[in-house]
Amino acid sequence: MLPDLEGASVAALVPALLGGGDRAWLPAAVRDARAVVLFVLDGLGWRSLREHRERMPTLDAMEGGPITTVVPSTTSTALTSIATGLVPARHGVLGYRMVVRGEVLNVLRWSVPDGRRPPDPFDVQRHPAFLGRDVPVVTKSEFRDSGFTRAHMRGARFHGWSSTAVLVEHVARLVGAGERFVYAYYPGVDSVAHEFGLRDGFYARELALADRLVAELLDVLPEDAALLVTSDHGQVHLDEDDWRELPELEPLVERMAGDGRFRYLHARPGAARELREAAEEVVGRLAWVRSRAEVLDEGWIGVGATGSVPGRLGDVVLASSGPTAFVDPALRVETRLRSGHGSLTADEMLVPLLGARGRR
Repeated sequence: MLPDLEGASVAALVPALLGGGDRAWLPAAVRDARAVVLFVLDGLGWRSLREHRERMPTLDAMEGGPITTVVPSTTSTALTSIATGLVPARHGVLGYRMVVRGEVLNVLRWSVPDGRRPPDPFDVQRHPAFLGRDVPVVTKSEFRDSGFTRAHMRGARFHGWSSTAVLVEHVARLVGAGERFVYAYYPGVDSVAHEFGLRDGFYARELALADRLVAELLDVLPEDAALLVTSDHGQVHLDEDDWRELPELEPLVERMAGDGRFRYLHARPGAARELREAAEEVVGRLAWVRSRAEVLDEGWIGVGATGSVPGRLGDVVLASSGPTAFVDPALRVETRLRSGHGSLTADEMLVPLLGARGRR
């Protein structure tokens, strides 16, 4: 499932809400609202919401349906597309980990190996958030000074929360003070899914809690304000034995990056073509195998990749087509994750776009 980058995708939300673009695909409750709160529930896929709809009555009752996220369907890429209104090819944040200036940058931690100094966020992603508008952002306090925040939220006004009660109160006060657009973010669904997987009572209980949080936001918003709920990606459950080692390919690989389900293989000098052929033979039944040129030509990340951006993709990309993730020997701790995302399955690519008016 490729992203609908010309239509209803997360990359088109901010341009539709702030840029005067086509709003017909937005829920009706949002189109003529005085104020809009865009609430991102990290990790909530459309299919998961439908499967657990009885636990999420507030979201189930809201107007709207599924839209697509971007590729790779992972937090760092999708949140940057949401904030900037740009496709990944344009903003250049192409995964959880990507090669920048010859080193693997962990985007969420904004770190490189061996404690060396990471690149300046501005050198990695230069586009302003929210079309350059002065927008308040309500997110976790610990994200205030992170490199990733400075890369994808440049220019926004930061309002930190330490509990969901503070999140709700910030949103209520900002809308009450006359803000026309507020961005809010909650990472709980994604965090619980990664730690416990999708088949555990922890995950089901977290979904119910997230739904109650949506209800609280609706309760504090006035009737002329709308809540618009979306997500950055869905999830695929991963058991321990779903993580696949790649010893057959390692002699051809200089380094790996990306996500477990969207693995970048950077070839040793002169081995890119051989690596592409070998990867197809080894994991072609488990993944969509593409060269860098094929990913760009097929429009997976949109158009407009220039400068160093294409090189942030691997020479070969493994996009998992089933319940499989690929091990990077340099980051074995990743195999502890009990859910994953990044690839092009419907479970990962479809996210909700649901709206309702406030009911205070």
